[in-house]
Amino acid sequence: METLVSTEWLARHLADGDLVVLDCSVHTETGPDGAHNTSGLADYRRGHIPSAGFADLKGDLCDGAGAVEFTPPSPAEFCAAMGRLGVGDDTRVVLYDSSFSAWAARVWWMLRWVGFDQAALLDGGLAAWNEDGRALSTDAATAPARRLTPRPRDGLIADRAEVMAAITNPGVVLIDAMPAPMYQGEMTMYARPGHIPTAVNIPGTDLLDEKGRFRPEADLEAMHERGRSARAITYCGGGILASLNAFVMTRLGFQDIAVYTASLQEWAADPSCPMTVDTP
Repeated sequence: METLVSTEWLARHLADGDLVVLDCSVHTETGPDGAHNTSGLADYRRGHIPSAGFADLKGDLCDGAGAVEFTPPSPAEFCAAMGRLGVGDDTRVVLYDSSFSAWAARVWWMLRWVGFDQAALLDGGLAAWNEDGRALSTDAATAPARRLTPRPRDGLIADRAEVMAAITNPGVVLIDAMPAPMYQGEMTMYARPGHIPTAVNIPGTDLLDEKGRFRPEADLEAMHERGRSARAITYCGGGILASLNAFVMTRLGFQDIAVYTASLQEWAADPSCPMTVDTP
């Protein structure tokens, strides 16, 4: 199975016994005091792709006691949660969400982190499914629980110390996945404006076209011109858009990628962590 599938592919394979489909949506509202994220479970219950279960990034798929939002659970806890959703060592998984595919990409990256490689994103997510006139369901998922064995890979999640060291290491590329105005420091939703020194800006949303589907490979290649073998660390606000960049870079053949999952939630809140803004 490819790591990116179309609605046509998914419609043909929905009945496959080894295929698990998961809605990974998170509902985000932005106000004067920043963005607020809530579980997308209520939206899922109003209509989802037939047979899909719900992967809750605000619930079982995060460490609720973590210092920042969306702190990953331990590999064993994550695998146990995915197993309850029907994901096992011998299954395949298609992930989607209702906006930008970044939430689905975050689950895809965590599956990769624990050693599971039979996962794909649905190109265009729920919007593409609806646009193509395909049916929705309100039925609860019925996938049987399975065992997903943790086989964690080192180096796929970066911490603050590694990012700090990367600032002065020309062998590591830092990639800021935030929109350009936030990267430049013109606006912010976090404790301080700007970006981590030396980081380049490749906004996660720029990877998608106006319908939310991934841009052609040639366009994505042009956005990622750096060496495929260099170490790259992606970040954003909470490690979500950064996961979308990491997904695309993996598909393009980059060999050494990490997501700084704590991202600016942690970095901007710590005065000892340097930030810079672009000046005219």
